[in-house]
Amino acid sequence: MDLVSESALRRALARARDGKALDVTEATVLLHARGDHLDSLLDHASRVRDAGLEAAGRPGIITYSRKVFIPLTRLCRDRCGYCTFATAPHKLESPFLSPDEVLEIARQGAAMGCKEALFTLGDRPEDRWHQAREWLDAHGYDDTLSYVRAMAIRVLEETGLLPHLNPGVLSWRDLQRLKPVAPSMGMMLETTSRRLFEEKGQPHYGSPDKDPAVRLRVLEDAGRTNVPFTTGILIGIGETVQDRAESIFAIRRVAREYGGIQEVIVQNFRAKPDTAMRGLPDADLQELAATIAVARLVLGPRVRLQAPPNLVDAEYELMIRAGIDDWGGVSPLTPDHVNPERPWPQIDELADRTREAGFRLRERLTIYPEYVLAGEPWLDPRLTAHVAALADPATGLAREDAALEGRPWQEPDGGFAASGRVDLHVEVDTSGRTNDRRDDFDHVYGDWDALKDRLGAAVPTTPGDVRQALRRAASDPAGLTDDEAVALLGADGEALDELAAIADELRKEAVGDEVTYVVNRNINFTNVCYTGCRFCAFAQRRTDADAYTLSLDQVADRAQEAWEAGATEVCMQGGIHPDLPGTAYFDIAKAVKARTPDMHVHAFSPMEVINGASRTNMSIREWLEAAKEAGVDSLPGTAAEILDDDVRWVLTKGKLPTQEWIEVITTAHKVGIPTTSTMMYGHVDTHLHWVRHIKLIRRLQEETGGFSEFVLLPFVHTSAPIYLAGVARPGPTASENRAVHALARILLHGAIKNIQCSWVKLRDDLCRQVLQGGVNDLGGTLMEETISRMAGSENGSYKTISELRAMVEVAGRPVRQRTTEYGVPSAERLQASLASDGVCQSVRRVLPLA
Repeated sequence: MDLVSESALRRALARARDGKALDVTEATVLLHARGDHLDSLLDHASRVRDAGLEAAGRPGIITYSRKVFIPLTRLCRDRCGYCTFATAPHKLESPFLSPDEVLEIARQGAAMGCKEALFTLGDRPEDRWHQAREWLDAHGYDDTLSYVRAMAIRVLEETGLLPHLNPGVLSWRDLQRLKPVAPSMGMMLETTSRRLFEEKGQPHYGSPDKDPAVRLRVLEDAGRTNVPFTTGILIGIGETVQDRAESIFAIRRVAREYGGIQEVIVQNFRAKPDTAMRGLPDADLQELAATIAVARLVLGPRVRLQAPPNLVDAEYELMIRAGIDDWGGVSPLTPDHVNPERPWPQIDELADRTREAGFRLRERLTIYPEYVLAGEPWLDPRLTAHVAALADPATGLAREDAALEGRPWQEPDGGFAASGRVDLHVEVDTSGRTNDRRDDFDHVYGDWDALKDRLGAAVPTTPGDVRQALRRAASDPAGLTDDEAVALLGADGEALDELAAIADELRKEAVGDEVTYVVNRNINFTNVCYTGCRFCAFAQRRTDADAYTLSLDQVADRAQEAWEAGATEVCMQGGIHPDLPGTAYFDIAKAVKARTPDMHVHAFSPMEVINGASRTNMSIREWLEAAKEAGVDSLPGTAAEILDDDVRWVLTKGKLPTQEWIEVITTAHKVGIPTTSTMMYGHVDTHLHWVRHIKLIRRLQEETGGFSEFVLLPFVHTSAPIYLAGVARPGPTASENRAVHALARILLHGAIKNIQCSWVKLRDDLCRQVLQGGVNDLGGTLMEETISRMAGSENGSYKTISELRAMVEVAGRPVRQRTTEYGVPSAERLQASLASDGVCQSVRRVLPLA
């Protein structure tokens, strides 16, 4: 360990003493503290820990979890130089524990009072070992995670133990699949050192799942998915002291931004025989104590900090002084399969040693008390009863008198009971929303300051040559470079008029002069949602004053009203309501088709598709095929926002990543379900993001041909949380709106014929302007538009056919009613819509008496 100067140590200790925020350099200095300096460091860390326990309502309490260790498989595709857990197939009787073996361990643990079933296993062993792949195939599981999911459910149902899953690297969709079966999950970050991963001979070399960037992405995805997550660092494996500090700061960033890091483990390396690192010295316990103390100071009082008690020899008091508030999982039954040479201490002994240090030992559950008490969105409704049976409702800690017994794991029931402000679709135009923001605004979206740090400062761009870009747009529309396209988005005055004229000529070439619209009705069947989209003012908690959920009959009633008013389409989307059963989307589509068999059902965003597939444990393709059979005719290509994850993870906390959106859309096209495509712009994005998004849409269309139109959705800022927090700008300018509609026509020429503007989000005069700059479609009459109105749009929640015609006829363009597929509605539909003027009576504004 490199030495640091005495003066540097004193300065860093003084800042720690005074509660000042430390930077990486200061944290690195403090990691060198020994002797009297270490004592001072531990005192400062203890003070921070004690403040956190006081704030949590459990002063003087150190927690632990009574668990059983279930090593589901010891096969792994990685080759870590210090690991004795992973092994080869010929050393095992079977690649996986059988269901009977899993349940026997769990039952024995339940009999001994354990409440946690820790599932530990190697990363995706089927990718390396054919024996693992063959075992899974023979037992009917698509992959290891499918088996993990199935066994977690059986443990819940047959023993009552709560699963904690450690299956290694998980994708965003994996977390969606596993969240309903486990109150918590975990994966050690270990280190952010790329050297240990990239250099031959280092401990993580040749282990694809130990890429620090990949592991940090898992931590972020867990936060986005609202999974209470355990992580930590491993010290003494060849990392530098600065590497340790940087790893702690990386964890802090994720913890602040998403709030999902329930505990951080600081674990010391212990050399094991028969491993590549068997000759290395164990990490020094003074070094461990210094690292724990620095972690406490950096992570702050709210993060729970743990040191495994079987790895600290007799230095229990030292670790408590360093700032831990948890001993982790301790098993009275099973060994620590990762450190088998280090037996767990007896729980009574651990309590005694904790008491000697001035603290009381209390049992917790695998999900930490803060998340137990918070409930949604951290705890899936399917697990609520299992956790409630074991948790003290006052503290969130484990109930000492809890009886361990299996309970059914099943879909939530009653999700379709009508509740809340079901007339919001009408009242939003009269009395409006109750409050401009949710009561949990300050924390539900993550830490706003951390979000600003992620966004960073805007990078200045050099204006491009607009005249040259205009010449290219006129001669070779699809050949525009990114720089040329960005230049066009900055056009103004005569250049903007010329850009619009070029786009309008391409529009005439593609679709002629007709301006089209569809008579349709939006049906947003619930606004209860815990995804945490920071731009969305529509989403509510179930207890919020504006929250509502429609019954199936109410959905069908609204569809029937729309049909009677001449509609040919219902567009149905809703919040990701945790209580809706996995078949909810199918049930909604069937209810509409049963009442109005000829209605086109345009329904369910890619986010809803992912949610439905995760809840039913179906593949994307299987779910879409089932949705098509249930009556879904096309999908809205919403939830796209900007298809760049750097933007998406600022704009939304938990919505699906770009690649997942692409997979849903392209799979829909492959199974014969057409979709629209969209872009919501003008918030935390740049012009280059717009250009790349549109070009990506074009590439997908060239691959599948499944997009019917491209819809531009300017950001409505007024009540959007991300704007209220001072992170987003107040939407695009009028010039930007004109330019991006024109550019979309140019870049998509020859690929997507129909370019749609949103009258809901644009004023009528702007709609007329973009109709003269490449746009040919106005969307629908909508009948009820609640999402944009909740965000502060002032353009109403519907438009009659007469209003749409009046908007267009000023420009001298012919207007035509269309179907969803841009066909011509039947004479009967045209007559019915003409009679109603395209809007059902129940939603019409009541005119004041003269």
